[in-house]
Amino acid sequence: MNNKKHIIFGFILGVISTGIGVLLYIAFFSRYGIEETFKKAIQFKFVDKIVSLGALLNLGLFFLFLNKKKDDLAKGVLIATLIIGLIIIINRL
Repeated sequence: MNNKKHIIFGFILGVISTGIGVLLYIAFFSRYGIEETFKKAIQFKFVDKIVSLGALLNLGLFFLFLNKKKDDLAKGVLIATLIIGLIIIINRL
């Protein structure tokens, strides 16, 4: 694969990793089910906090790719994390 495909693949992995992180956070720390937690998160406006905590999983993925010398994949994960962060910041305004 060329560099652009690696970056796009890393971006997709970053977004999927954030989704998995959100689900893991809800599974371990929520008293309610996934659907009920999302309803309450929307009602009380703390969806951005849950997504921020879910994005922490990208940190491990980023360093894993750096250690494996997969710099383009790490760039994609970093781009995904930055875009998710920008969306969260814009959502809070």
